[in-house]
Amino acid sequence: MNGTELLSMKQFAEYTGLKQSTLRYYDEIGLFSPVRRGENNYRYYSPQQIITLNLIQTLTRLGISLEKIGELERSRTPEMIMELLVEQEDELDRQLRHIRENYSIIHTLNRMIQIGSTAQEERIVERVLRAYPLILGPINDFEDNQFFYETFFRFCAEAKNRRINLCYPVGGYFEDIDVFINTPSQPTRFFSLDPTGADTKKAGRHLVGYIRGYYGDMGDMPERLITYAYEHNFRFTGPLYVTYVHDEITIKDPNRFLAQVSVPVAPNKKRAINRTANVRGDI
Repeated sequence: MNGTELLSMKQFAEYTGLKQSTLRYYDEIGLFSPVRRGENNYRYYSPQQIITLNLIQTLTRLGISLEKIGELERSRTPEMIMELLVEQEDELDRQLRHIRENYSIIHTLNRMIQIGSTAQEERIVERVLRAYPLILGPINDFEDNQFFYETFFRFCAEAKNRRINLCYPVGGYFEDIDVFINTPSQPTRFFSLDPTGADTKKAGRHLVGYIRGYYGDMGDMPERLITYAYEHNFRFTGPLYVTYVHDEITIKDPNRFLAQVSVPVAPNKKRAINRTANVRGDI
């Protein structure tokens, strides 16, 4: 093939890897037309048109609109292209952040589902838990006779202003075991399991229990924790976390939501405890 030989649309499509239907569409919208039409309106292209097509394919791959490409095909400068590429780079950065965040949400939800699916629901168990980042909300102000959901809904309404992503599982943070025992449906704060958070749930030995019920319904969990700690000679050493590992994302009936309750503990007396903690990825 020499530089002056014209190519049929079929030949041009084979050389460029572009579908004939795409070439027809480009011609119909005036973006890229053949150099000549033969009998029966057959389209013929010049080999030099591959240069123009490369511009179109490159910018299309980068997400530039065909309308904008048409403007640039008619007239462009290096400065115009650079400005366009900077704009597109910013847009791709935004999309990448969105993809990374969605990936993180999927990873976190899968982790919660796995934890709930293997939970020993009838038992209080000892676990050595890893540290985990999260975002703590503001201190809650439960007014007299105020129900759990009223304060929780206020937290949800303010979440956007505080950059708290509610697509991550949320839970209740209790300042200590006494708060949980006295007001088990009134956490000191709510939190999001957003792994980009600046707050941290500390690693260490925890008592872990599970209970089913709607948000804020802790049933006999306070008594179960106290009984286990007393019988096994533990003292509570830090804040308590209620994390809903199975919530509305995975369970239709809200009365069947599954909450994980975890609180750090230490031996109550100076003696060795001959136990082997099960190190897991629980929260």
